[in-house]
Amino acid sequence: MKSSTKPSASRAFAAVGVAAALALTACDKADASAPPAADKASAADKAAPAKAPTAVKVITPRGEQASASEEVTGTLFPAQGLQVGFEVGGRLESVRSHKGQAVKKGDVLAQLNPEIVDAQVAGAEAAVAAAEAGASMAKDAAERSEKLSAGGGISEQQHRGAASTAAQAQAQVLAAKAQLAQARASRRRHDLKAPFNGTLIESPDQTGATVAPGTPLFTLEQLDTLVFRTTVPESSRALLKPGAKVRVVSLGGGASTDDAVVRTILPSADATTRRVPVEIAVPNADGRFVAHTLARAMLKLGDLREAQVIPLTAVSSSNGDHVLVVDDGALRRVDVQVLERRDREVVVLAASVLQQVVDYPTPAMSPGTRVSVK
Repeated sequence: MKSSTKPSASRAFAAVGVAAALALTACDKADASAPPAADKASAADKAAPAKAPTAVKVITPRGEQASASEEVTGTLFPAQGLQVGFEVGGRLESVRSHKGQAVKKGDVLAQLNPEIVDAQVAGAEAAVAAAEAGASMAKDAAERSEKLSAGGGISEQQHRGAASTAAQAQAQVLAAKAQLAQARASRRRHDLKAPFNGTLIESPDQTGATVAPGTPLFTLEQLDTLVFRTTVPESSRALLKPGAKVRVVSLGGGASTDDAVVRTILPSADATTRRVPVEIAVPNADGRFVAHTLARAMLKLGDLREAQVIPLTAVSSSNGDHVLVVDDGALRRVDVQVLERRDREVVVLAASVLQQVVDYPTPAMSPGTRVSVK
């Protein structure tokens, strides 16, 4: 039994070796017949279709003369604003004008009860009449005494006494007239009048109250012209000219005008901010702006230059203000200097005239990208 077992084991090991050799040979043949990996990739690339150029919308800028500008914010104030009250005290008799109402200079706003002051005027008028009558009699007596003195009928001392009495009577007339003028002035001050054209912002809601002299009862503002107050850096002061037109836009309501004018550039800076105060007159006859609200202004600085106007959506600010233009089917970056930002447009300076500017550029668009124009 032992002699028959050993040859069987040897044959088994030999069979396993032959099978392994055959397997390795088959693998080598398979590797030799398979194409290289690089050849596979190249074939795949040739089989894939070429990527189409990105379609873009382009615009053509328009030329415009413009200058460097600076955007500032500030507050719109009334051209004039005043709290108005009676110069004299008394009981409020009537209110003739109410809040929200437009008034003209000299219009009566309210009246105090005039009974006492009317009586004072009447008394002063009577005092003037009495003084004038006394002065007339004293004058006649002085004239008679002068004639008598000339004829020796009375002494010189008597004549001087009559002339002195006439002079005193005339002085009493002047004093009475002064009292009358004061009474009449007090009567006029019982009528409160508007000091300038404007709109009433505050007014009394009821009458009958006793008011003291100087108590504010009305707030009057001139709103047909507003004053935009802001500040600029000291470096911009020399470039800003009085009389220059300015664009002003309300931050809340969206109202705007291109007819605002630089009115005042103060020669002294604010002690806290070190910025120079500037006042701009803003026309508001149609009431589009609201006083005491915030606004922004675009201040023109320096001389006019040839610039270009493009949509606000065409400017990119990543790594500096720039635009993308289509040049020979590819994108090219052009740096620009923004002179003015408007509601939907921007005024820019570029090294050359811009053509075929891409509108609505995306972050995926970069210089060199192949594009097609829509």
